[in-house]
This record gives sequence, structure tokens and C-alpha cells, in this order.
Amino acid sequence: MADRSKPKAAAARKPKAVEKHAPGKRAPGKRAAGKRTPGRPLRDAQDLRPKLLDAAAACFVREGMASASLRAIATEAGVTPALLHYYFGDKAQLQEAFLQERMMPAFAIIGGAVQQAGDDVAATVAAFVNGVTEVVRQFPWWPQLWVREVLCEGGALRDLLVTRVAPELTRVIAGRFAAAQARGELNPDLDPRLLMTSLVGLTLFPIAGTPIWRKIFDAEDLGLDDIRMHAIALLDRGLELK
Repeated sequence: MADRSKPKAAAARKPKAVEKHAPGKRAPGKRAAGKRTPGRPLRDAQDLRPKLLDAAAACFVREGMASASLRAIATEAGVTPALLHYYFGDKAQLQEAFLQERMMPAFAIIGGAVQQAGDDVAATVAAFVNGVTEVVRQFPWWPQLWVREVLCEGGALRDLLVTRVAPELTRVIAGRFAAAQARGELNPDLDPRLLMTSLVGLTLFPIAGTPIWRKIFDAEDLGLDDIRMHAIALLDRGLELK
């Protein structure tokens, strides 16, 4: 008679069934490896910061710095607002980045050119005019933004000009004019302080209004170099340098 107290081999435990998941789905409780958060660029993606700042400049010129929204800037750049937030956080941080990475380098180009000119008045005038020209070549939006955000009441860049840029640059240029006038090398009827405004008036304003002048005079050939040479010639003769 068979001994029934011993388990049969066939009654051995069956292995647990492995739970299967549909293709493309991960097991519950597990996170996909390397998954990025929304708005975060891929690791090998190019740095979009310069492109985003250029898009911000276009929107600032068209709509004004106060009115341009992050969504509008993202649309201009062809990206999502989330990506803009990833690079800059909020609008205030974007504006500060724009000042530091676009506006201040532009002013530095002019300041550096004036610094290299030394005390010679003719060289200083040429350096300022040529510096403005170079800035506009690199940042074509600069004159329009200057008019909108510096000259207009409530402009977002006026404080930047008055407190961080203009004091040093105007002091240097006006000081050179005054010194040359004291030496008898400059027209005595001119005010050295107002000569600075003349430099701006003969460069930034005509450049900002180029589309208007082209239509009025039917002169599509009127360009940046024409304004530059005109300003230098007019200032050289008006200053009556000796």
C-alpha cells in the first residue's frame, strides 16, 4: 500500500506568474530612466539662450518691454513658454538678462572705442560715431529700442542710461570737449555738455528713422555708412577744430 504521508513530486510549488505589461508602459511604481521635466531641453540640445534673447529684443521693439509677454516672446522664438521659464525663470529675470547680455555689451562697444581715442577731439567724435555704427551692425534693433525705452516717458531703459551708463561716458566726452575749448582748439560758442546730445542726435535718431527717410527722399540706397560719414563731416566742420 502506497505511503500517502509524503508529497508527490508533481505537487511541487508552481513558480509565480510574471505580470506582463503592455508595450510602451512601465511597471507601477517605477520611473522612466532619463525622463526630463516639461520645458527642460535635452542634454545634447544646443544652447537656445542667444536665440531667446534675440526674440525678446524683437518683441520689446514691437510691443515695448512692459507689454511684451513671455508667451509672445516664446512664440517669436518658436519655443514653448516652459522652455523660456527654464532658461530665465520669470519676466523680470529675462529683462535683467537682456540688459546684461545685450544692452550692456552694446554700450561697452561705444565706451571702448571712445576710451581708445584718447584726448583728441576729432578722434573722440569719430570713435563715438563709428562705435554707434558698429553697435547697430551687431544689434539692428538697438536704435528703435533706444527711442522707445529711453526717450519715451516711463521707458524701461531710462534708469539704466541715467544711473549706469551715461554718467561716465558723458563725463569723459564732455571733459575732452571742455579741455579742447580751453586750449582754443574748439569753437568757443559751443557748450561741451550739449555736444554730447549732438552726437546722439546725429547718429541714433537718423538711424532709427532710416525707413522714414528712405520713403520721403525715395532713396533706398540711404544706409548706415551714409549716416556715419554725414555725422562725422558735419561735426568736424561744426566744431571748427584747430
